[in-house]
Amino acid sequence: MSKNYVIGFPRIGEQRELKAVLEKYWAKELPFSEVNAVALELKQRHWEYQNDAGIDCISCNDFSFYDNMLDTSVMLGAIPKRFKGLQNESLYFAMARGDKERTAMEMTKWFNTNYHYIVPELEADILYKLDANKIIREYKEAKAFGITPKINIIGPLTYLGLSKRIDGGDVYGLYGKIIPLYVELLETISTLDSSVVVQIDEPIFTKDLDTKVLSLIKPTYDTLSNAAQNINIIVSTYFEHAKEATAILVHTPIFAIGLDFLYGEENFDSLELLAQSGKTLVAGVVDGRNIWKNDIEKTVALLGKIASVMLSERVYVSSSCSLLHTPFTLKYEEKMDAGLKNWLSYAVEKLGEIALVSQLFHEGKESFNSYELELLHANKVANISRQTSARIHDKSVQERVANLAIFEREGAFEERIKLKKSLLGYKNLATTTIGSFPQTQEIRSARNDYKKGLLSQESYELEMKSYIDTCIAFQEEVGLEILVHGEPERNDMVEYFGEQLNGYGFSQNGWVQSYGSRCVKPPFIYGDISRPKPMTVDWIKYAQSKTQKIMKAMLTGPVTILNWSFVRDDKQREEVAKQIALAISDEVDDLQNAGIKIIQVDEAAFKEGYPLRKEKIVAYEKWAVAAFKLSVCSAHEQTQIHTHMCYSEFNNIIKTIEAMDADVISIETARSDNRLLKIFKEVGYKQEVGPGIYDIHSPRVPSVAEMVCQIEHLLEVLPKEQLWINPDCGLKTRKWEEVKPSLINMVEAVKIVRERS
Repeated sequence: MSKNYVIGFPRIGEQRELKAVLEKYWAKELPFSEVNAVALELKQRHWEYQNDAGIDCISCNDFSFYDNMLDTSVMLGAIPKRFKGLQNESLYFAMARGDKERTAMEMTKWFNTNYHYIVPELEADILYKLDANKIIREYKEAKAFGITPKINIIGPLTYLGLSKRIDGGDVYGLYGKIIPLYVELLETISTLDSSVVVQIDEPIFTKDLDTKVLSLIKPTYDTLSNAAQNINIIVSTYFEHAKEATAILVHTPIFAIGLDFLYGEENFDSLELLAQSGKTLVAGVVDGRNIWKNDIEKTVALLGKIASVMLSERVYVSSSCSLLHTPFTLKYEEKMDAGLKNWLSYAVEKLGEIALVSQLFHEGKESFNSYELELLHANKVANISRQTSARIHDKSVQERVANLAIFEREGAFEERIKLKKSLLGYKNLATTTIGSFPQTQEIRSARNDYKKGLLSQESYELEMKSYIDTCIAFQEEVGLEILVHGEPERNDMVEYFGEQLNGYGFSQNGWVQSYGSRCVKPPFIYGDISRPKPMTVDWIKYAQSKTQKIMKAMLTGPVTILNWSFVRDDKQREEVAKQIALAISDEVDDLQNAGIKIIQVDEAAFKEGYPLRKEKIVAYEKWAVAAFKLSVCSAHEQTQIHTHMCYSEFNNIIKTIEAMDADVISIETARSDNRLLKIFKEVGYKQEVGPGIYDIHSPRVPSVAEMVCQIEHLLEVLPKEQLWINPDCGLKTRKWEEVKPSLINMVEAVKIVRERS
């Protein structure tokens, strides 16, 4: 067995080739055979990158047309009944995206990352049946390409633990139906080769597990390990420590355990047990979640600490998690400042780091040729350069943060809301949107041309203002009550602000998959953050000048900016969040002084940053809430503050949301019925709430009757005086032909409900 290991690799393509071909297929511009052809080309290219870098354990089945959890549902025959009658790619994409007759399956965040997975919908009377065709096909494709891969699969306990029972039962109550299919899968895999490595991903082992789940680990991996004698099972965990699960897994016949030593330092406590068991350790020591160049000497020292307990020959050097969470390659970063670029490492570059770290750890510097010695020296120079650069330090910012007092907004909510209802005059069930409107190709082209210098500032501003005019006219025509300007000038809700803050860096091609074909290009924080000038005021002032209705300003909150950026690793996240919060607070003040009465400070990724372990949550909540409150502390009593949160299970954080003290919170509930909303009633939540009444991640247009029904369901939970009506997220990724009828239907539905009440 080999020693250079990667948990998984990005699949969207270095130039987002998969995104492009999928969206053409969905638009009916080409057949699915073209998608398959591009997919095969990408898989082969990705295997080649890894092979050329010296990676020994290369994955297959880490590729997906949409999502690996969705792939697993298809593999197990876990198909919700509403999709009956569909087959192949029509079935697959209907489950992911919905169609005219069927709603999509729920989507939520993959642990504490910005990747989204499709939540399996399970019930007892589904006819679960194995379909291993995708796995068999990809293994054979890799072999034909000259690669003998490991096979990646989502583990059964993670699959069940991240699913939902739609018949009201316990997800683990279906254990007896699922495990035999995994046994059948491994028996099938065993026929592919004389010896096969199977990586079974069980990231749920890094969460706080109850006794029931812990009790299933040993029988599960005893059973799977005995399914076929020619399979070596590697149970892979990541994002946190997995001490409890490791203590059980060492007593099963699996071959190896993958542990994350960067985001789960407590895994060091498990080394003695691993050493005694004689199992192999896949050591996650090269960061799979951030973009900073690895400090090779520091990493080898960390491996030396591991080797002081375990035999080095039983240690594989690995990424901390799948490289899916990093951009593809620096090769296309042609415009990036050379000094900044020299501090970075994307997925392809991390492959070389893994190989270099492994060689230095296992064979020593004496094994290096002159080229490898040059690489090692260059790595050391780059890291020293970053540590000592004057670009990352701003004393004025550091002093401002150091001198912070505790900031609270003017007035208690009960007093603020009376004032706002009087001053703003909005109705019960007030209608609005979350902020963005469709980003047309014309808008994107104008923005890109302006950045490239092909379009003058005057022409660019005219183009953007024309779009804003169109957005306002449409909203007034359909009768929306609180308007937004549509955000045509914004490429991304974090990148747009990062571009205007000191201490931020940007990429041309730093795309990371968020879900399906949706990619984001996170900026990176390399230095102290400050705001040299207002970022949004001129655009919002222009929009407000075009309407008598209230124009809602849109900002991204400090915790979301932090969680959706690649963050410097030389400063505590709490301190970085404070710096961002001060910049947003300055913007809030400028907006209200410009006459803007409602300001939405989105914290879409607030929940996303939560630690996976309960004992670490209190500290996170404390500084995250403080950062949000600091960002809006400049708001006057008469300024209404909204916020928005995505894909959040609020049951365990509702008190934290209350502590944020926003006047209005909009949330995504369209794919999850009212269960997210009920917690607001149960705790006596007093602020106002805008539950999303339709799913913007699906292209389908909900009918008026459907939305009336949805609003009436909301009114069963909260009173009309407390409710706002809006889509469940921004409309940026949708098309106008979907947005217009959906919003027309939404406004009409509100009229009907108001007349009835």
